[in-house]
Amino acid sequence: MISSSLHDTPAPEVAPQESRSTALPDFATVYEQQFSFVWRVARRLGVPDAALDDVCQDVFVIVHKRLGEFEGRSSIRTWVYGILHNVVLMWRRTSRRKDPERSEIDPELIVDPANSPHELASGAQAARIAHAMLATLGDEKRTIFVLVELEGLSVPEAAEATGTNLNTAYARLRAARADFAAAVVRFQARERGRT
Repeated sequence: MISSSLHDTPAPEVAPQESRSTALPDFATVYEQQFSFVWRVARRLGVPDAALDDVCQDVFVIVHKRLGEFEGRSSIRTWVYGILHNVVLMWRRTSRRKDPERSEIDPELIVDPANSPHELASGAQAARIAHAMLATLGDEKRTIFVLVELEGLSVPEAAEATGTNLNTAYARLRAARADFAAAVVRFQARERGRT
């Protein structure tokens, strides 16, 4: 009877600790798997190319410091997105204070010998148009739209990543889709008017 109660007591405490420590990914793995996601989402949330390296570095410095705190209640991607979101908000506040009129050089216009001039021009123009359309969405709508439509997260994952109620996330996504479609129609009408 004594050995039975001693055997039963430590097992529940030790098993979750062991499973948590084995499930915790190492920093190199998180960095390798999430870097392109962080870079794309930061850019789509309006961070100019000239600041992307700094923003991504800030995100992964925080990930490195806090990886031991990751509890596994969400996916690592949604956890990293939460950090990214806060870093982007901080970057916006700081950049507005420093120079609200600052213009950025579009690195997509820098010549790449692997592509023809026509490919470069059309690719850079398409990227500028897409980013301009994303910029017409409010921050909350743009965030949900980017995570679901461009990054392939499910709406529940995007809601969890942004700390948004699921119904609110669905409503924002519907509104963002409608706003984006309206921006496309306006762009097409302007283009037809030019020709």
